[in-house]
Amino acid sequence: QVQLVESGGGLVQAGGSLRLSCAASGRIFTIGAMGWYRQAPGKQRGLVATITAGGTTNYADSVKGRFTISRDNNNNTVILQMNSLKPEDTAVYYCNARIWVVPGPSNDYWGQGTQVTVSS
Repeated sequence: QVQLVESGGGLVQAGGSLRLSCAASGRIFTIGAMGWYRQAPGKQRGLVATITAGGTTNYADSVKGRFTISRDNNNNTVILQMNSLKPEDTAVYYCNARIWVVPGPSNDYWGQGTQVTVSS
């Protein structure tokens, strides 16, 4: 069984920073792309940022220049550093990873979500 466990959400004032962390555990052979998505009330879940196993990153236009995604392949962890937060960043943030298990095919796995609230 593979699990993604997120941490680091919370309440912050506009202009502040938060750091989200997501650790994958279980019978993992290898991990491909990892990423963060978010879902605000009444809206669909959407991309925040992704990072490939080789370190290539991709960001939603709304977070470029403010958020930074990184990963620690030795510890199966992905980090989202969020700076200059805005009230519109308020959402539940979900970690995602494409994981090959031992033995078996790859699947997309999701964390349970962590709430980020930015007050104005």
